[in-house]
Amino acid sequence: MEMLQDVNFWIGLMKIIWINIILSGDNAVVIALAARSLPPHQQKKAILFGSGAAVVLRIILTIVAAKLLQLSFLQVVGGMLLLWIGIQLLSEEEEDEGHAKEGGGLMAAVRTILIADLVMSLDNVIAVAAAAKGNDVLLLLGLAISIPLVIFGSTLMIKLMERFPIIVTLGAGLIGWVGGETIVSDVALKGVAATYPWLHYAAAAAGAAFVVLVGRALQKRHEVQHATE
Repeated sequence: MEMLQDVNFWIGLMKIIWINIILSGDNAVVIALAARSLPPHQQKKAILFGSGAAVVLRIILTIVAAKLLQLSFLQVVGGMLLLWIGIQLLSEEEEDEGHAKEGGGLMAAVRTILIADLVMSLDNVIAVAAAAKGNDVLLLLGLAISIPLVIFGSTLMIKLMERFPIIVTLGAGLIGWVGGETIVSDVALKGVAATYPWLHYAAAAAGAAFVVLVGRALQKRHEVQHATE
């Protein structure tokens, strides 16, 4: 009860919620991209399962993130994984209305969401942990409140992607951008990044361009193969 009357508790909670609002944008894009090809009833399940599992994953990551980020080349591997995910999501062949993906597609979407969130949240959770200041109740409560924010954002993104297909390309580019940033932020490249500050933006832009160009090329190849069948 004393905790609920503590002004610092509420200030900390507001900080965590705000951090999650700011940092959940790219996660909402990943979830929307992974779920967009599923039938409507499975889209809701993918968003719900993916968002819930991603938040649980963030709670676990908060405990170990600081130590993980000190491991050399971990972020290089993670960033390359994000580039691969971005390419896969962009090049993914759209299913015909009557032949939408079923159970396997749902599990594949949830798996993609979890892998992407695992990589993208490594440094994000440090900000959340700092705001919580060791208060586990505050941490859990703040992250739990963030679930509906991610779900709403993902649902909105899917609707926008259906109406404006260009957002799919922009979303994949965003994943590539984060992938490039993740690679150059690795502890093993800390000295190089400090010497050449522009490298951060160059790597991010290169990651975005790489995902869009390769993803588009694979998408075109799928369309040609489908047309010749």
